[in-house]
Amino acid sequence: MSLANGQHYLAIPGPSVMPEAVLRAMHRTAPNIYEGELVDMMGGLVADLKRVARTRHEVAIYISNGHGAWEAALSNVIAPGDQVLVPATGRFGHGWADMAVGLGAQPQIIDFGRQTPFELTRIEDALRADQGHKIKAVLATHVDTSSGLRNDIAGLRAVLDDLHHPALLMADCIASLGCDIFEMDAWGVDVMVAASQKGLMVPPGLGFVFFGDRAAEARGKMERVSRYWDWRPRTAPEIFYQYFGGTPPTHHLYGLRTALDMIHEEGMEQIWLRHATLARAIWAAGDAWGQGGPMSFNIADPAHRSHAVTSLRLGAPLGTQLREWVQNEAGMTLGIGLGMSEDGDPNGDGFFRIGHMGHVNAQMVMGMLGCIQAGLIALDIPHGTGALEAAAAVMANGARG
Repeated sequence: MSLANGQHYLAIPGPSVMPEAVLRAMHRTAPNIYEGELVDMMGGLVADLKRVARTRHEVAIYISNGHGAWEAALSNVIAPGDQVLVPATGRFGHGWADMAVGLGAQPQIIDFGRQTPFELTRIEDALRADQGHKIKAVLATHVDTSSGLRNDIAGLRAVLDDLHHPALLMADCIASLGCDIFEMDAWGVDVMVAASQKGLMVPPGLGFVFFGDRAAEARGKMERVSRYWDWRPRTAPEIFYQYFGGTPPTHHLYGLRTALDMIHEEGMEQIWLRHATLARAIWAAGDAWGQGGPMSFNIADPAHRSHAVTSLRLGAPLGTQLREWVQNEAGMTLGIGLGMSEDGDPNGDGFFRIGHMGHVNAQMVMGMLGCIQAGLIALDIPHGTGALEAAAAVMANGARG
């Protein structure tokens, strides 16, 4: 007998849970792509995307995942031979650096490991040493989905400004947009990349590159940019299909329109608060479990943890055993320890990750925590008591405001 039959819960850090309203909006016949409602809705859709990013500047939409958004952003401002500085706090910081290598750029990586955030003084030292201003951009991951680290993007801007260094500040917000507080214009971010499948609550397939005036100026100095990745026609299209470099992702756009309606109906500040409260509830449960067993957070200091994804350590092979138990016996999928291996296992056998991004609420998180506790009991993994009570207390206090 298995208790897994019924609605499965995908609790991984992307693709996130898709709202039924988004899926219903996508479940329709194909529209006319030359005129009519799809064409007419683009102005409002673009404006509402900018509201999520907190920017008055531009956004280009690509039919791609986050990796495509990485390449699109780089292709418009980084030429072969250019140097970029990459502070890395997990797998995805290194991934963006490797994407730059593929385009002929020369990354200088400052590896902070997987458990500590950016050390701004080390980044300052690297930029100060660049007397000739050969570094054209700093590629900074706001939240690394593998480690769960959240980094200080506004602090990076302050470092660049204090040094009067002209490098562009580029931020990867694929995991964080719509979950963790992000203020593109207020923080002085020149380029930001995001994707549809996490906080924006739309199936994978849309990549976004937001860019400001300094990035547009850098694009103007590029000798050439590939026709597909060029953001210029996408932000100033003469005809509708130029928004997307060809046939538009019609059904994704209908889903995104509905998701943005849901986001702005709730309000960005309230969304940030909801994510913060649910994250603290998860952390309270993790703290309780860790009091009597091997469970621990990958990020010790809560101030540096993402509100969208949490990475937890159990030790090999317990991480995988717990994931398999909750999937097979409870109908819930937890994230693999991607990029968190301590023994060469690409799945990070000693870790598991919880995605709590986008369309999540209190009952979903409490159910998820209950399934994890059931797995700990079933597998005889030592753990402390009071986890669910601690999480419930956080939620109760949060609901009181």
